[in-house]
Parts: sequence; structure tokens; C-alpha cells
Amino acid sequence: MLSTQYRLRLEFICSRIAAGAPVELAEMVWADKLAAANRSAATMLRQARRQSANPEMAPGGMDDFLNRLDIGSVGGDGQSVRRFETPDQIADYFRRDDSADWRQRD
Repeated sequence: MLSTQYRLRLEFICSRIAAGAPVELAEMVWADKLAAANRSAATMLRQARRQSANPEMAPGGMDDFLNRLDIGSVGGDGQSVRRFETPDQIADYFRRDDSADWRQRD
């Protein structure tokens, strides 16, 4: 669990990342170390990076929905790994019949 002071500092850094504002190197190092040690911090940082990579993300839109669920990721090159356009594409993704798929039971 994050202390109030750490959470507020991380929220401030994440808001600047999401807005595309400059973030000091020391702050990014601190945020990355915190994210490596704390799952909640890692989620906040990933969501801010996704929002920064997609500035056209509309509140209540599909990208915002996926970001709030912490689905998908942003690669090192800033490109989204997977992007869904409709709810049907999400359902189809989880309905695939692939015997080598990790979601299948033995």
C-alpha cells in the first residue's frame, strides 16, 4: 500500500506524463523504482503512459475503457501493442479457439 505522500507525488508525476508535460529525470527514476516495488504504482504509471501515447483518448471511449481496466500496454517505441475498435473485437479476442492459448485448460 502506498503512503499518502507517495501516492500524491506519483499522481502529480503521472498527471504530467499523461498531459505530455516535461518530467525531471530524478522524478522518473523515483516513479520507476516505486512501480517496480508496488503494483498500484505500476498500474498508475502504465495508465499515464498509455494516455500520453494516445492524447485523443476520449473519456468514456473504448481506449479510455481499456486503459482504466489496465488492458494492453505501450511498447518501448510508444506504439500500442493491441487496439480494439469495438466491444465485439474484445469478445472475439477472448473467444479464440487456439489449443496453444494460455487461457485454455488442460
